[in-house]
Amino acid sequence: MELTVDCQKRPEGSKPNALRLSGKIPANLYGHKGTESIALVIDAKVVERLLVKGSVNNTLIDLNVTDIPWRGKTLLREVQSHPAKRTPYHLSFFAVAGHGDADVEVPVRFVGEPVGVKLEGGVLDTQITLLSLRCAPENIPEAIEVDVTNMQIGDSLSVEQLILPAGTKYMGEPGQFVVTVLPPQVSSDTQTESVTEAS
Repeated sequence: MELTVDCQKRPEGSKPNALRLSGKIPANLYGHKGTESIALVIDAKVVERLLVKGSVNNTLIDLNVTDIPWRGKTLLREVQSHPAKRTPYHLSFFAVAGHGDADVEVPVRFVGEPVGVKLEGGVLDTQITLLSLRCAPENIPEAIEVDVTNMQIGDSLSVEQLILPAGTKYMGEPGQFVVTVLPPQVSSDTQTESVTEAS
């Protein structure tokens, strides 16, 4: 997924709280020119739409700074939120052009209902829902689909067994399990009844 966001350079001397009260969210752009950064402001409604459609370290954003002007591909690296209101109050963007492959986090999408759950009463235990990947910015997958349909009780899938898009490399810890089908959970009441019957 790729989104386009228009923004402006932040006026010198402006105070972040005053900007927020006027419906603007402060932001910064890094990586476009060495260690330099640009202080930006984005309309709060634009930020709201961005956070509905995009996510941190996953969505490629065509950032358009209309008054410099500067335009380029970026990743949303950080969203700082108000601790009480949970509303966004600062964003950080990283320009990806000229930096080679990007490190991103991609959601895992589980497809199907396992045989071990459907027919045997097992429980699907999802242990990883976000994958750390490295790939070209233009090839960031929206999600990694994992078909769990044929999994039976006791079956597990590790990260090494996942089918990743060409040119994509897993950057997390090796040997981790992504999903397991566990045996049916036995309640304490059922266990008590079993013991009583046995005695």
